[in-house]
Amino acid sequence: MGIEIRPADVYDDVRAVIGPKRPESNVCFCLSYRIGSAENTRLREPARSERVRGLCSEDPPPGVLAYLDDEPVGWAAVHPRAGTSFARNRKIPHVDDLDVWSLWCFRVRPGHRGAGVVHALASGAVEFARANGAPAIEGYPVDNAGRPVHQTMAYVGTRAVFEQAGFSWAADTDSVLAGFRRVVMRLDLRDER
Repeated sequence: MGIEIRPADVYDDVRAVIGPKRPESNVCFCLSYRIGSAENTRLREPARSERVRGLCSEDPPPGVLAYLDDEPVGWAAVHPRAGTSFARNRKIPHVDDLDVWSLWCFRVRPGHRGAGVVHALASGAVEFARANGAPAIEGYPVDNAGRPVHQTMAYVGTRAVFEQAGFSWAADTDSVLAGFRRVVMRLDLRDER
């Protein structure tokens, strides 16, 4: 069976991929770009998990999950930019006033890396955004020119991953991650309706 991409509306599956391994941990849980900085800093377990549980029940849910043989193996955060901190980010410019969606985080569970899960997630996020009426989708990956990116910083994706999913360069940014400049990659979905 191949990789299947589904909306991230099952909290337990989201937790299996991006949640804390220990109850006392206070991991990102992919909230840092989704909620305000003050709330993100304040939230501790178990309130952090409950916040994510709530997002999973919203329409649209907070992203997509990759499944292999019905096991959740990957995550991508994708949501309308207006509902993220990218709406206010001073280092990542807005290309125009279009109500775009943002794709900003990938996570693949150990044991499943290198199997094309990130590429499936990128394509699945595009389909998810399209199905929810997005006029365009953007990502903010590192432009690493094929050089290795430390695994802990690869969550934003690479320019090559976005290009393979059909995105094109749209703008440079003032954001740098792991020593690499981030770029705005965009895919216009309006012509495909």
